[in-house]
Amino acid sequence: MSYINENFLELQDSYLFSTIAKKVAEYSSQNPDKKIIKLGIGDVTRPIVPACIEAMHKAVDEVATQDGFKGYGPEQGYEFLREAISNEYREKGIDIKLDEIFISDGAKCDCGNIVDIFAIDNKVAITDPVYPVYLDTNVMSGSGKFNKETGKYEKIVYLPVNKENDFKPQLPKEKVDIIYLCFPNNPTGTVLTKEELKKWVDYAIKNKAVILYDSAYQAFITEENIPRSIYEVEGAKQVAIEFKSYSKTAGFTGLRCGYIVVPKQVKGYTKNGEEVELNKLWNRRTCTKFNGASYIIQRAAEAIYTEEGQKQIKENINYYLENAKIIREGLQEAGYEVYGGINAPYIWLKVPDGLTSWEFFDKLLKEYNIVGTPGSGFGPSGEGYFRLTAFATRENTIEAMNRLK
Repeated sequence: MSYINENFLELQDSYLFSTIAKKVAEYSSQNPDKKIIKLGIGDVTRPIVPACIEAMHKAVDEVATQDGFKGYGPEQGYEFLREAISNEYREKGIDIKLDEIFISDGAKCDCGNIVDIFAIDNKVAITDPVYPVYLDTNVMSGSGKFNKETGKYEKIVYLPVNKENDFKPQLPKEKVDIIYLCFPNNPTGTVLTKEELKKWVDYAIKNKAVILYDSAYQAFITEENIPRSIYEVEGAKQVAIEFKSYSKTAGFTGLRCGYIVVPKQVKGYTKNGEEVELNKLWNRRTCTKFNGASYIIQRAAEAIYTEEGQKQIKENINYYLENAKIIREGLQEAGYEVYGGINAPYIWLKVPDGLTSWEFFDKLLKEYNIVGTPGSGFGPSGEGYFRLTAFATRENTIEAMNRLK
């Protein structure tokens, strides 16, 4: 008899975005004449920029030669890409060594796989609402039973992020060991200043906790004093692991590439109090469980850091930010209470009174043929809110707002 990992049975419903896809597919099959505008899943629509395309073409030609052929690459990533990433940090005055950078096939995988190096009896704090991967992967590893009455998992510390606290999570009242933070935030699109983030770094230092910082949307920041990396905050290299992605920065949602930074100063502890470098653990895990990202894709990622690459991806980012502005202003004109959309590609809106977030999803889909994401899918504190993304085409973005207005 083969026994299953029963932690999977604690997961609630289907994965949020697969549930949305199923609902949309059913409606579309019943209404083939309807033009559905998708502002739900955060997938991009702009093509890969020319600098990256050219780099991939060169890489393809290179591996087609005897001298340029590449077999197994380093699991941690090729040095040329890690050097480019290290240089970008250095330009911000941050010293990140090459062996502290690990190239991956995307931040989602890193955010989920990082639980492998931590004990299941750590007390984990997660902002609420939150990107579902943080919570679900902790549940898969055994971090608690689901309480149907509260709608929460018993071993998870929820940190509400809502209108009442200006979408800024408060420090936990009880001691926690691992803290998930994502800023600019998914799903709310809100941000923390350096001063606000410093409170979290100080808390982690004091309590020997680790911050898992998802910085996937840093390229969309437009305002001053909003950190693009947690390592801009003094002391962060002692306690923070940072996740970054090229999916939204450079439209790599189909190419798949990202990276994780694990400074050697960040420590975990054995049961008898012995310090252990988390960098060593993550490197061991990477060498055992990951084949490394494709050489061709890593060459494409390297091109992002060229002068031409930076210019081209900035044009795409500005395109999506303009979409966000159109959505934000369109919703406000239609009478909605709106947040985000200034430093992030996400707009977070208050659902009209009397509707749940899933009821509002159905209303938008059936009456306006617009797809968004129900806030409750991101956690209990997301109920009563709704997320729209700025990644559609300009034409569809404008049309969607005209329908709502």
